Amino acid sequence: AKSGKSAKKSVRRPSKSTKSAKSSKQESPLALLFPDLDAEISTTRRMLERVPNGKDDWRPHPRSRTLGDLSTHVAQLPGFGIMMLTTDGYDGLAGRRPEPKLSSSAERVKLFDELSAQMKGILQQLTWERARSTWTLRLGDKIVFEGPRTNILRTVFVTHSAHHRAQLGVYLRMLETPVPWSYGRSADEEPSRME
Repeated sequence: AKSGKSAKKSVRRPSKSTKSAKSSKQESPLALLFPDLDAEISTTRRMLERVPNGKDDWRPHPRSRTLGDLSTHVAQLPGFGIMMLTTDGYDGLAGRRPEPKLSSSAERVKLFDELSAQMKGILQQLTWERARSTWTLRLGDKIVFEGPRTNILRTVFVTHSAHHRAQLGVYLRMLETPVPWSYGRSADEEPSRME
């Protein structure tokens, strides 16, 4: 019985200072929830760089967006991320700012780079409390969806970007433009070892 007591005494419980030191080393929401952010941004940038100038009105089908509309939408998607990180919701009926009129690949890449840098800066400062807080999309009084801010950000920025990049890839292929690699090689390009 004596050896059992001494074994119990030798087990130390973490002190409050050890617990607080451990929680202060907790990884940020950016590190844990968006470890792929830099790769996703790079992939989108490569796709935008390939959009050929002078083909903005081209579309693969009458019901498809034009190349100019689609590539401009992709370039401004980090702006939606900024909105989700800095506001608690959006009302789709409240009116929107007009979409920028960009007419060259360079203009789209420049906008994308600026917005991506802003969004990443905000994400670097994001607290767990803010990450878990609710973000809501409304159409007037109707709630379209709501949920934890970072879940919606992943869907509306990361997944949405991948969806439209895939569309852009089809447009590029149909326009005989080399398609950059994304999650693996494309028929035109091997992944860079540098990225």
